[in-house]
Amino acid sequence: MALMERFINADCAHCWSAAETPRPSRGTVALDWIVPGTQGEDAPLSAAATREATERLHALGRDAPPAASTLTSRVGPASALRLRVAQGPAVNGYIGASIELRQTGALKGPVSVWLALVERIPAGVEGSTLERNLVRNVLNRAWNRPEELSNSKFNKLTDYRAMSIPAGASTARLRVIGWIEDTQGRISVIAQTHCAAIDQR
Repeated sequence: MALMERFINADCAHCWSAAETPRPSRGTVALDWIVPGTQGEDAPLSAAATREATERLHALGRDAPPAASTLTSRVGPASALRLRVAQGPAVNGYIGASIELRQTGALKGPVSVWLALVERIPAGVEGSTLERNLVRNVLNRAWNRPEELSNSKFNKLTDYRAMSIPAGASTARLRVIGWIEDTQGRISVIAQTHCAAIDQR
């Protein structure tokens, strides 16, 4: 399994619909980040740009691409770690989401937790030539075992958040994707919710 992250500069008008956009292979989860550009709110893709995209690039030790760039990270070999993510219904502009890691005894030191609220956009919708998981909001925090161990009896770490839904996002297409990284940026486990139906309006 792998995580493919596609970064698009908000200044690049054609990058969203580019036919040469890398496509994930089987078993790979793709995320699409829109990075704020130099044109600010005048950038063609500014409506979908997020500061979290810039923060993610910094976490990866990368600069914003002038147009688009892609990074694929392999998920580590199977281990005792089990990750579960969940989401609730959209209410008053927010959606409840959670991430839970079990078998924390298998952790090797502190880890970073990433939970992305994404809008799944089918191919052919909104000008995209391929299916995308557009990142709309992100939770990122550190879990430092044993201090962050929420319940030693059940050996798990959890976080629950109300994540705001940006204007223009289709609530019917929202889902969450979460993963765990060590201090070197290596991904140990990844999980996602699945949409029962996709609104193609």
